[in-house]
Amino acid sequence: MRCIGFFGHGGSGKTSISDAILYLTGVNNRLGKVDDGTSVFDFDPFEIDRKTGLFLATGLCDYKKEKVFIIDTPGYADFFGEVLSGMRAVDTAIIVIDAASGIEVGTEMTFTEAEKSGLPRILFINKAKKEDVSLDSVVNAAKSSFGTGAFVVTKPVDDGIVNLLTLKLYRYKGEKPELADIPDAVLKQLKDEREKLIEGVVETSDDLMERYLEGGEIQDKELLDTFKKGFRDGKIFPILIGDALGLFGITELLDFVVGFTPEPNEMPPLDGQKRDKDGPFIGFVFKTISEPHLGDMHLVRVLSGSVEPGLMMTNATKKTEEKVNQLFLITGKEREETNRLEFGSIGAMVKLKNTGTSDTLTTTSPPIALPPIEFPKPMISVAIVPKSKGDEEKVSKSLNRIQTEDPTFESHFDPDLKQLIISGLGELHLDLIIARLKDRFGVSVDTAKPKIPYRETFVKKAEAQGRYKKQTGGRGQYGDVWLRVEPLDRGGGFEFENKIVGGVVPSKYVPSVEKGIRDALNQGMIAGYPVVDVKVTIYDGSHHPVDSSDIAFKIAGSMAIKNCAEKSGVKLLEPIYEIEVLVPDEFLGDIVGDLNARRGKIMGMDSEGKFKKVKALVPLSEMYKYSTSLRSLT
Repeated sequence: MRCIGFFGHGGSGKTSISDAILYLTGVNNRLGKVDDGTSVFDFDPFEIDRKTGLFLATGLCDYKKEKVFIIDTPGYADFFGEVLSGMRAVDTAIIVIDAASGIEVGTEMTFTEAEKSGLPRILFINKAKKEDVSLDSVVNAAKSSFGTGAFVVTKPVDDGIVNLLTLKLYRYKGEKPELADIPDAVLKQLKDEREKLIEGVVETSDDLMERYLEGGEIQDKELLDTFKKGFRDGKIFPILIGDALGLFGITELLDFVVGFTPEPNEMPPLDGQKRDKDGPFIGFVFKTISEPHLGDMHLVRVLSGSVEPGLMMTNATKKTEEKVNQLFLITGKEREETNRLEFGSIGAMVKLKNTGTSDTLTTTSPPIALPPIEFPKPMISVAIVPKSKGDEEKVSKSLNRIQTEDPTFESHFDPDLKQLIISGLGELHLDLIIARLKDRFGVSVDTAKPKIPYRETFVKKAEAQGRYKKQTGGRGQYGDVWLRVEPLDRGGGFEFENKIVGGVVPSKYVPSVEKGIRDALNQGMIAGYPVVDVKVTIYDGSHHPVDSSDIAFKIAGSMAIKNCAEKSGVKLLEPIYEIEVLVPDEFLGDIVGDLNARRGKIMGMDSEGKFKKVKALVPLSEMYKYSTSLRSLT
């Protein structure tokens, strides 16, 4: 059994490769294509409409008596949460590179994430048959980006593809290639490439390196075993070349997958627990999907043991008990009910009571809880307003359902701004959320720019009186206080001090004075924004034995703080964001200029691989839809 995932920049052809695999292994009787809307993996109506992947999808096929589980992920940064979910469910990451575009931001990002996850990485250069493509340039760019461990393993020649490691020729006369001997002329032509590969492999083994330098013979089995170990240890990144739409190089990729990628029992232990088909069950929920008729469907990778309906297990993350109900194997939108999920497989569970994404399900004792997926925080926000009055509750419930499926999406009602705010990883991400609200939940909303949560603060120390006196036919109202205000440092909040001496204001009325002050500060002094970072001291006043009351002193406190504001002066504070922008060298000047135009203050720059990291402080009011502007600039 093998479990592989396709990752890379948007438009590099990840889904096309996944569809080609299902076609060549007989799972699908026709070649699914993204542009035709017939892809097995891009089946959601929004994906078909946009002709691009937006969600993680899974598939399953059999190849040479091995089960191969496939995870296909979106390539756009707005949906990077799906990439992180996919990484946690696979044993090998296949980073797809567009031969025409070369190494792109998404290529670098997914390679780095796979490295952090400790996954072996294959580099697959797709669209090799496209006109005006220089494969040598792309290979050199890959070696430059990913280091000395990147080596060409499959190389296109006139009548097929040569595997430089196994010295096999895949000759193409139809959709599926035939194995043939490599002609001497071709062998001579590829001699240098083969030597580079051998040298790279032996460099990962001290014993082989010593023998190689001394001119000793290295057996084929030794070479293959050392290559396999170097690949699995993350020292070798094999480069394979092909063209998914032409079914070129896909069989070679499958042969490499079943020949060299690790099986589930060869992966590292989980928190000290060995991965074993006969061991206790450990399953990790890497994605949750809300199904209209099934409820929440949880995609699970079986990391140890196996699972059957009726099994009682522990949700180690939430420390609750769960019972397994129905189990499914998933290929695209097709669900096949099964009575068992084997060790290493990917499947779906339904009707679990209290389980979500990143939870660990297990029968180990004590229960083992695996680390959760670290999803990126939302970077862009908009306010939404239901088009129909009375839909507020429906919108809220719908957003909660979407949030269950998508941990990179957040929504909340901001009581200060009096707006319902939704936040995501980009403009396309939020456009999709709004479209799903209408399509799936029947709720239409309008969008608005989020208001800026400005704050107010006092400029200098000041003192003032607040005196409230009201006389009617019966008992009157009387409250009189003197207050002193002092500005505090940023982040100082609100402090209240009672320095009344001699009971000129009875202690029972002081809380009412404070409440009046707090209410007035929350309503703002000049622009309706809450006042912050101020110390208020009550130090004098007077009372009436009959007419004084809580409400009178509350009003007096409010009047006094407003009078203090007139004497002190009040200024507006705006929120400043601390941001980091990762940008290629050639765009550095454009980005710095744009940040300066946004009233930003550049705090420093660091190098990070081929990129520069710009650190800056920028007013929030200048950051609306910045991630979209950033992409257009670069």
